[in-house]
Amino acid sequence: MNETKKLLAEKAYVKAVKYEVDYGCCPQCVLATVQETIGIIDDQTIKASHGLSGGGGLLGQGTCGALTGGLMALSAKKGRDRNKLEKGKFINNFKNGKELVEKFEEEFGGITCEDLQKKFTGRTYDMWDAKQYQQFDKDRGNQCAHATGTVTRWVIEMM
Repeated sequence: MNETKKLLAEKAYVKAVKYEVDYGCCPQCVLATVQETIGIIDDQTIKASHGLSGGGGLLGQGTCGALTGGLMALSAKKGRDRNKLEKGKFINNFKNGKELVEKFEEEFGGITCEDLQKKFTGRTYDMWDAKQYQQFDKDRGNQCAHATGTVTRWVIEMM
């Protein structure tokens, strides 16, 4: 990887971390940073990712929102267009997604929001309970922001 891309990826990491700390909603933070760093992501895609935060609907059981945002960014660049549904599976996009998921799991010890909650704090939280969410926010520190920045860095490097 060339130095320019490395520098771009590091700047994207810093911006994504700041967005997650300041605004929350990790998939939107990944996608907004990719949009501002290299383009390809439109505002509608960022909006569409909103419900994917916290493992989807803030339930914790689904894929980490940062990882989901990263997968969406890769697919925006390398995925199958609507007018090509009947033209095959476009397997190369799945290979990129597989690489991202495997890196994430190796780095963070799981892929679900609950996996990361346990790793970061030793327990899971009901994010629909205001007191538990407040405790999660305190207990996690900047670890979710770091995961968000890390995914963003990897996505920039992969594109």
